[in-house]
Amino acid sequence: MLPIFTAGFALSFSLILAIGAQNAFVLRQGIRRLHVAPVVLVCCLSEAILIFAGVAGFGVIAEAAPWALEAMRWGGAAFLVAYGLRSLYGAFTADDALKAEGTAEQSLTAALTTTLLLTWANPHVYLDTVGLIGAVAATYGEGRWIFGTGALTASCVFFLILGYGARALAPVFAKPKAWMWLDVIVGVTMLALAVKLALNL
Repeated sequence: MLPIFTAGFALSFSLILAIGAQNAFVLRQGIRRLHVAPVVLVCCLSEAILIFAGVAGFGVIAEAAPWALEAMRWGGAAFLVAYGLRSLYGAFTADDALKAEGTAEQSLTAALTTTLLLTWANPHVYLDTVGLIGAVAATYGEGRWIFGTGALTASCVFFLILGYGARALAPVFAKPKAWMWLDVIVGVTMLALAVKLALNL
């Protein structure tokens, strides 16, 4: 059980580490200390729906068409390679630093609406969270729910760290070099997971 849980945790954590609009928004909320708890809660609930929808959906497909497991495995490995290379490319080409911009005036409704839009209107969330996690989870058979639980745990831990640790991280991630190293770590982790998935380890 633990190795499957850890595999789900590692994949989800690597995917969510890639800083996008949603993560940047949560980080800014944390830096500004505005509605952090409800924003993190909405992110975690959304992740639960998306991850387990993927786990359930791909499990049904795998049972109906066993050959689909191989397609999922190689498709997932290819995606991880592309994602990892993109992160490594970004590490050495991007020079932006995250800045907590905006006023301190923001309603809870506005914060939650923004969170929902950045989560559900992002097409990549369906490819990453539903598609990739669901595809990899399906390769674990009956253990796919443990894999999904590990993936969800990673997402929730990440959002909690991002929201509540933002104040401490703000000075660090004001420097482009910090983002470079983060992208390097994400890229290397993704490539390692791709090899593991391709070799069916």
